Amino acid sequence: MMEIRIEIILLVLSILFFLSILAGKASSKYGVPALLLFLAVGMLSGSDGLGIQFEDNHIAQNIGTLALCIILFSGGMDTKLKEIKPILGQGIVLATVGVLLTAFITGVLIWWVLGMTMASAGIGFLTSLLLAATMASTDSASVFSILRSKGLNLKNNLRPMLELESGSNDPMAYVLVISLIEIIKLGEAPDLWLSGGVLLLQLGIGAIVGFGLGKLAIIVINRIQIGNDSLYPILVFTFAIFIFAITYFADGNSYLAVYLGGVVIGNSKFVHKRSSLQFFDGLAWMFQLIMFLTLGLLVNPHELIPIIIPGLIISFLMIFVARPISVFISLLPFIKMSFKDKSYVSWVGLRGAVPIIFAILPLVENVPHARIIFNIVFFSTLVSLIVQGTTLSLVAGWLGLAEKQRKVKRLESFDVDFSSDIKSITTEIEVTTTILERGNHLMDLPLPDNTLVVMIKRNGNFFVPTGKTLLKEKDNLLIITDNQEALFETYEMLGVPYK
Repeated sequence: MMEIRIEIILLVLSILFFLSILAGKASSKYGVPALLLFLAVGMLSGSDGLGIQFEDNHIAQNIGTLALCIILFSGGMDTKLKEIKPILGQGIVLATVGVLLTAFITGVLIWWVLGMTMASAGIGFLTSLLLAATMASTDSASVFSILRSKGLNLKNNLRPMLELESGSNDPMAYVLVISLIEIIKLGEAPDLWLSGGVLLLQLGIGAIVGFGLGKLAIIVINRIQIGNDSLYPILVFTFAIFIFAITYFADGNSYLAVYLGGVVIGNSKFVHKRSSLQFFDGLAWMFQLIMFLTLGLLVNPHELIPIIIPGLIISFLMIFVARPISVFISLLPFIKMSFKDKSYVSWVGLRGAVPIIFAILPLVENVPHARIIFNIVFFSTLVSLIVQGTTLSLVAGWLGLAEKQRKVKRLESFDVDFSSDIKSITTEIEVTTTILERGNHLMDLPLPDNTLVVMIKRNGNFFVPTGKTLLKEKDNLLIITDNQEALFETYEMLGVPYK
């Protein structure tokens, strides 16, 4: 057997990474979810494409577990408590009752569809429920990346609600999948009270461990003195994987723990917080890329052909029937939520990596019909990303839930950063002939109060200006001001357009 050198593996990985990054760039330009393109790169590179052979379910499961740990922790760090407090009840109900209802309704529909289209496969009701359970939760990687990459500003706190749901509903789906796998393998009726008790215990342990270790992490990070500042993000990363692992050994739910740990850490003050947040943004994207590439390599596209018809029917029933029914029933107690709000929450029932990772579990456990389950879940994920992922902005506009977002130019000429505790806003503006019409000295600029030009870049050189500094066309001004409104006022007063 020919030995594969590590250099060959690294070469292939680097090429796949590069193609995926190009796919990510194309996604922002053409509105196609980057995660869908990552999957496509993996599929095209697999056994039915370029011929890369990857069939190790255990490795894929381990990669997916590690990736979910990082993605959930990063999503938790980006979750602002002040934003989720008003919608905490809705988020929790959707993450628990909503998942249960989605799994049951979808399971019934799948049992009916497969009985009509694949009767010869002999797939029973429990297997249909297992298939439904793998897809019962919305995917955090998809929701976080698509909502944030599209820069959607949604009314009525919908965005934090959707991110809270997707970040916290995986534990419920995971417990359902594991329980159904055990029931199918043992062939015995479950003790519902015992199963419910175990579920509550796992969630409780996960919540306590995640919150407690998150608080401990802040104490350690702020008190430990590391000579090398670049190690602080690594220290935060260490706590992320520690929280995930220790919760597993405590028989708690690691997914909930690592998300809550991220929420606690992200909403606390600690040393080098900004660099840690940026580090995890990049790390989360890298692991999304790795995870979707791996899952794309794992599937054999020719195996999807026989399940296209049932897969399409199941996908559209989930999107237009199961998800809306479960959302509207779950949100019945929240009478202040409008029909449009609930409709949009129903539409953002995105499937992604999490359902595919959960679908690997039956393969690992050799559950009957496991390959059919995996292929249908993979196909349904593709349909969800295409149908729902590409239309989030469009549907928000139709429902009148999208707020117009004014964008300012990001810093490109100035490599500076400020602590997240400093509430100032920065931007850069290029001096034009229009700006110079009122005078060519800095003091002539009509700047609002509490707005300062703190640095100028001219011909590759940087200097701190004074009021008497002579401005020239093509100068880049680094501007700092108190808040977003003051920044937009600055743009208007200077006659600089914003998007």
